[in-house]
Amino acid sequence: MQSQNNSITNGIIWKQLLLFSAPLLVGNLFQQLYNTVDSIIVGNYVGRNALAAVGSSTVIINMIIGFFMGIATGAGVLVSQFYGAGDKKGVHDTVHTGMLAMVYSGIILTGLGIALSPVIIHLMGTPQEVQSSSILYLRVFFIGITALMIYNMGAGLLRAVGDSKRPLYYLIAASICNIILDFIFVLFFKLGVLGVALGTVFSEILSAILVLLALMRDTDCYQLILRDLHIHEKHLIAIVKIGLPAGLQQSVISFSNVIVQSKINVFGAAAMAGYSAYTKIDSFVTLPFMSLSLASTTFIGQNIGAKKWDRVKKSARTSFLFSAVITIVLSAVIVILGKKLLAIFTGDTDVIYYGTLMLKYMAPFYIICAFSNVCSGIIRGAGETKIPMLIMVGNYCVLRIIWLSIITVFVHNIIVVFLGYLITWSTAAIMMFIYYKKGSWLSRNR
Repeated sequence: MQSQNNSITNGIIWKQLLLFSAPLLVGNLFQQLYNTVDSIIVGNYVGRNALAAVGSSTVIINMIIGFFMGIATGAGVLVSQFYGAGDKKGVHDTVHTGMLAMVYSGIILTGLGIALSPVIIHLMGTPQEVQSSSILYLRVFFIGITALMIYNMGAGLLRAVGDSKRPLYYLIAASICNIILDFIFVLFFKLGVLGVALGTVFSEILSAILVLLALMRDTDCYQLILRDLHIHEKHLIAIVKIGLPAGLQQSVISFSNVIVQSKINVFGAAAMAGYSAYTKIDSFVTLPFMSLSLASTTFIGQNIGAKKWDRVKKSARTSFLFSAVITIVLSAVIVILGKKLLAIFTGDTDVIYYGTLMLKYMAPFYIICAFSNVCSGIIRGAGETKIPMLIMVGNYCVLRIIWLSIITVFVHNIIVVFLGYLITWSTAAIMMFIYYKKGSWLSRNR
């Protein structure tokens, strides 16, 4: 086994967690740049409607990506536990099962997505002036979805064995490619929304090729050997058992954001664009604790596989501390510099007004959201995904939709939409804390 694995199960916890999560964080930042750069370019060089189109399509994209990232998490948890326990065959079979399952899923989604994009955009209540651009952006995204899924699976497998650096390098390369192509397609070829969509797809293909080459060239037990690609039923069931709840959690929560988007849409293109712009800023605040959540899953999984229970608890406490400090600092930055950050996306005063309004009701409370997500990542590392899924989905989706469905009937004010986030973050954090302290997620593995 690699020394990186030994550092996870034997090294100084705070140092190794920081070193492991830092590339994850930077990698996620670059991945977020894909859509952020799209929004900045169309917002400044194409217009308000184009920014609204990219934003409204993004919530659908996040819902789909979230589901399959959850499935990839299932494969990652399984690999991390096999790797920590020294089970080379288990690692090998899981890697090949997970990768082939992603390829099949991507091909099916491409066909369905291209066919159903107009229906999806219409059901969201997207204004007429934005619909055609939204459909175009979404259809082009589906063309590249297989490459995106291959990258996410490959990156998750590398992280599961303790390698968080190479996925970072590949994302940096893909993000630079995306930025260059966006400028070429939009500024020189005047392709508008189509241009930024094509830039994203070509960049995703690049990242998929790089991660595949890395896995194929490695000589450890997680090496990807094309002739060994096969669906091992036992491992597929295990991946789905662990990953399906996480995938449903992410996709259903993202579905609630589709409902939020539909409620935003009734306030017009300026509100849609303002919401879109702020959600890009929001993503950069949430990325650190999401990265720590992913890192915690690997740390917990490998240390449980190695039967090092004291390190499991210490890793959890360290993750909570890091996420709290980082989130508080970033929240303060957003509160202070919010308007200037929104101005990067557009000079439209109406758009900035709606973005600033959203900032006011969300930025001070990210610490609550951070706790829930890191706690969920810790518990997933133990292979326990059902309860975290039920807590997150029950609050972030069901309760949020109930709130929006009832309150918007009586109050036609965009502020009540923003308040839905604060309410559901708080209820989820309370329930997650109770389950974490109960400790049954850990005792089942002893």
